[in-house]
Amino acid sequence: MIQIPCVLMRGGSSKGLFFLAKDLPTDPMARDRLLLAAMGSPDTRQIDGMGGGNDTTSKVVILSPSDRPDVDVEYLFAQVSVARDYVDVLPNSGNMLAGVGPFAIDHGLVKPSSPTTKVRILNTNSHKIVEAIVQTPGGKISYSGTFHLDGVPGVSASVQLYFLNPAGTRTGQLLPTQVAQDTVCGISITCIDFAIPMVLVKAAALGKTGYESKAALDSDPVFLRRLEEVRAAGARLMGLSDAPERGIPKITIIAPAREGGTLAARYFVPTNCHPVFAATGALALAAACHTAGTIAQELATLNQQRPHDIVIEHPSGKMSCELIVTTDPQAGTALLTGATLLTSARPLLSGEVFVADHSLDLP
Repeated sequence: MIQIPCVLMRGGSSKGLFFLAKDLPTDPMARDRLLLAAMGSPDTRQIDGMGGGNDTTSKVVILSPSDRPDVDVEYLFAQVSVARDYVDVLPNSGNMLAGVGPFAIDHGLVKPSSPTTKVRILNTNSHKIVEAIVQTPGGKISYSGTFHLDGVPGVSASVQLYFLNPAGTRTGQLLPTQVAQDTVCGISITCIDFAIPMVLVKAAALGKTGYESKAALDSDPVFLRRLEEVRAAGARLMGLSDAPERGIPKITIIAPAREGGTLAARYFVPTNCHPVFAATGALALAAACHTAGTIAQELATLNQQRPHDIVIEHPSGKMSCELIVTTDPQAGTALLTGATLLTSARPLLSGEVFVADHSLDLP
């Protein structure tokens, strides 16, 4: 058996293993074999590993200190497939990002200040910088607080995330197809890339209300097949792979809000509904609400006092984020230059994960 130090950590409404890069193989293929073994993949129950049998609990974060003067730590996010022999490092996870700052402080990569500590983070999946504000009263990290995140029981200390210039994360453009709406499979979609590439489609166009539960959506195979057809078509338009195992683009169905929010939405990862909503997906949807001509803008109900505050109604409650908007000094037009949201994280277990050495052999 091989033993590797790690922390099982909740980040937002997801959880997974956090590693220091120095404890893992540098070769990507060897690293991925180890991560699959650690999570117990491929197996739908992940019974022989640390994964929880679904995409939101089969995630990995790998941290290292940074040599860049404007960055404290660098991290790679890995989505470990549950049932397939595959590790995807193309997407990012805003939920798991919530744990990066606290983990970096706990492991001495960042010196804490008081009452909060700013951790400058480079996501090596997207090559974008995010700043995390972590609660460190008296120079010690605190996981206790009064912040509640819908989809996560109880309360805890908040972690504030500032996403800097997240437009065009993967495609280089906010609107990868250069138009606000495209037609695929006979229906209108919006392709947007803000923190993560995403395809938006009106729930009604697929015969849904947009208010369904996760269980109701996951139990409709005809709908899920149709959804994947739309996502794959959107991927091709965006110049991305349409392979079903690829983590991007994501797809979200949207509908008018009915509980005082901006929009109702259901986010898919990739072939089942997220029980809450992905943080990066929330930013992409928020950006679409402020992009002229998108289907999100058509359906959104903006808060007239705080129009840049976007509230998404999801299966477990609501998620809020705020767009940072500046003015182009030459054109005088509004630019979406960043976004911020509140989330939370905490360690669940610290120790070593045991991996059977035979599981590292290449097939």
